[in-house]
Amino acid sequence: MARRQVVLVTGAGGEMGHGLIDRLADMEGYDVLGLDIKRLNPEVEKRCTSTIVGDVLDDRLLDRLVSEFEIHAIFHLAALLSTRSEFTPETAHEVNVRGTLNLLKLGVEQSRWHGRRVKFLFPSSIAAFGMPNLETKRSVGRVLEDQFNLPTTMYGCNKLYCEHLGFYYANHYRQLAVDDKPQGVDFRSIRFPGLVSAFTVPHGGTSDYGPEMLHAAARGEPYACFVRPDTQISFMAMPDAIDALLALMEAPAEDLTRHVYNITAFAPTAEDFARLVREHFEKAEITFEPDERRQGIVDSWPADVDDSAARRDWGFSPQYDLQRAFADYLVPNIRRRYE
Repeated sequence: MARRQVVLVTGAGGEMGHGLIDRLADMEGYDVLGLDIKRLNPEVEKRCTSTIVGDVLDDRLLDRLVSEFEIHAIFHLAALLSTRSEFTPETAHEVNVRGTLNLLKLGVEQSRWHGRRVKFLFPSSIAAFGMPNLETKRSVGRVLEDQFNLPTTMYGCNKLYCEHLGFYYANHYRQLAVDDKPQGVDFRSIRFPGLVSAFTVPHGGTSDYGPEMLHAAARGEPYACFVRPDTQISFMAMPDAIDALLALMEAPAEDLTRHVYNITAFAPTAEDFARLVREHFEKAEITFEPDERRQGIVDSWPADVDDSAARRDWGFSPQYDLQRAFADYLVPNIRRRYE
């Protein structure tokens, strides 16, 4: 029996997975294999050609994927996110690093099988940065990909190391091997800023203070923001994040000058975010009660990033600035959710 040609999406049950699968299913030539640790929502499941419930740490599951499917691209979205990773750093390392290593090995095996490199799309994070102090953050302006790569969180350490693993698997995999058969994968990564979504309820993530304000206002509940009003990092609306992954996947390899790219759309302060929430929800009650530890983490991330390489190499251009993200995407959909 011939193996089926697919695009593999791990972490398919998350919102980025939902949106990505919807888009891939609408594109010609992409049969989607969705993998998640839990069964997918029926609406997402029916958009996939095949689905598997399983863990990226399960070697037997990965062997099954090799035997049943011909995988031409991997979107490795499965991860233990930043806040939870601080509570269980060893588990985070297992999921985020060993899970990624397993998928890279899968990509190598698939590349050998059909004679060309599998595209490996990896969502990294601004958590891979680590500013030494607040004064530096405020003075340096927009930060390039290779600056201040000294993360202060386990999640950031995991992401940065996996970027380096991807570089190795793309350029130096088994570099002392005798055979000259094609080696490695076509590794492509995006360092995402804070992502704001109209459809996922925030769960206390380190960059969730903006979305939390919105959801609390829509529910008519007061909100105490856990960072200072002057706190600043870059953000992006979820649809732009999904567009970026697909654009990077389709970019010709010869146009790419690096493996890891910054992208951003807007970089408001927490007070800017609160002001817009109050404009759209007149009864919103927002106060600022900084949590010292979480504030320290956000302060270690750049106020903004330089994404000129992504704009030059593969035409990155977000559709949503801050005003449009609120007016056309966030507020209408969040209102509908709670009405």
